[in-house]
Amino acid sequence: MWSAGLRHRGGAIKLRSVAPAGPILYGPAMSTAEELPSQRHLFEVPPEVSYLDAAAWSPLPRAVRAAGEAGILTKSRPWEHPREAIPAWAERARAAAAGLIGAAADDVAIVGSISHAMAVAARNIEPMPGGRLLRVADEFPSLRFAFDTLAAVHGLVVEEVAPPRDGDWTAAILDAIERPGAPPLALATLTPLHWTDGGLIDLDRLAPAVHRAGAALVIDATQAVGAVPVDVARWRPDFLAFPTYKWALGPYGLGFLYAAPHRQDGTAIEDNLGNRPPAVGARRYDRGELNDPVALPMAATGLELIAGWGVLAVTARLRGLTDRLAEAAATLPLSVAPRHLRAPHILGLRSPSGLPAGIVDRLRRRGVFVSERAQALRVSPHVWADEDDLARCLAALKDEFERETRHAPGT
Repeated sequence: MWSAGLRHRGGAIKLRSVAPAGPILYGPAMSTAEELPSQRHLFEVPPEVSYLDAAAWSPLPRAVRAAGEAGILTKSRPWEHPREAIPAWAERARAAAAGLIGAAADDVAIVGSISHAMAVAARNIEPMPGGRLLRVADEFPSLRFAFDTLAAVHGLVVEEVAPPRDGDWTAAILDAIERPGAPPLALATLTPLHWTDGGLIDLDRLAPAVHRAGAALVIDATQAVGAVPVDVARWRPDFLAFPTYKWALGPYGLGFLYAAPHRQDGTAIEDNLGNRPPAVGARRYDRGELNDPVALPMAATGLELIAGWGVLAVTARLRGLTDRLAEAAATLPLSVAPRHLRAPHILGLRSPSGLPAGIVDRLRRRGVFVSERAQALRVSPHVWADEDDLARCLAALKDEFERETRHAPGT
């Protein structure tokens, strides 16, 4: 029987405390930070629910929900709430988003989605015909579709880096960038980690290689902003985008697009009253119907919560949680990537014989919420998660694999 790092204490299953093994690893620029305590009291997650699926979408903090409800009242009773107050929320949200990625507010546009952001980026990049478009295999569609069209128009060779056998995405992508005899690199569309299982894609190492090749760099930071450090000054992307509904603790249908200064005089995919001159900087790419009294206050509130905690403190907490999960899961018939090859906040659990059919639904019935992506069980805690959540998750996994053993042929 697998222990899964669990022990009974007073009849309840508890997780053995595991000290983090050395510094938090998220590329060479990461450093240690004091771990943030659980922020569960700021959310509406009941004690019997272990919601470990922030990579899908996050529950809203109470304060974010309250901001949205106040916005609904604004729209319900507009005679009591002058519309002139809403643009200030747009600028507050823009500034908060810029602060989390090391940008200036003028460098950030407010968009409706990542696909919107990537359509803007693709429209404003003119790659050399016959060059390469480089990305990883099994990339999320929002980072593929607009650039597939761009590649077709300009005759680009689309190269997808296959999943590396050793789990080292960074080394595999570096090899692809620098491969002798390959067509010149025109564009790299990358993320700080693979969205399916948290495999680390170290942009501190990769961005300089892309720049040395003279290529454009577009970053989808959907699975990063709010959970781990993101720094446009260090990575120097042409464009970088992220939504608010995952790690940034905000609403659905709102995102942000960073445009480097040399990319800010391009063409928007829509023209509206707000993004035409005299709009300056990345505001050129702002979406229409910008002044949403519901989404903007929600987004600003969530982003400001994260800034108040400090991203390094958030990362430290999430690294501690996923490290403890990884150690305990290793006592089950599950494999995890080595610590230095995985992002701090997403853990991919794989089984040599494949995950049991229907495992996600059965875990959900036990109050454990995770996702299955690319044959991996994707576990993604955020700041509401605590030790009881880890213990419930691991106890459920232990039972799952004991069940598989009992029902295996010949047993």
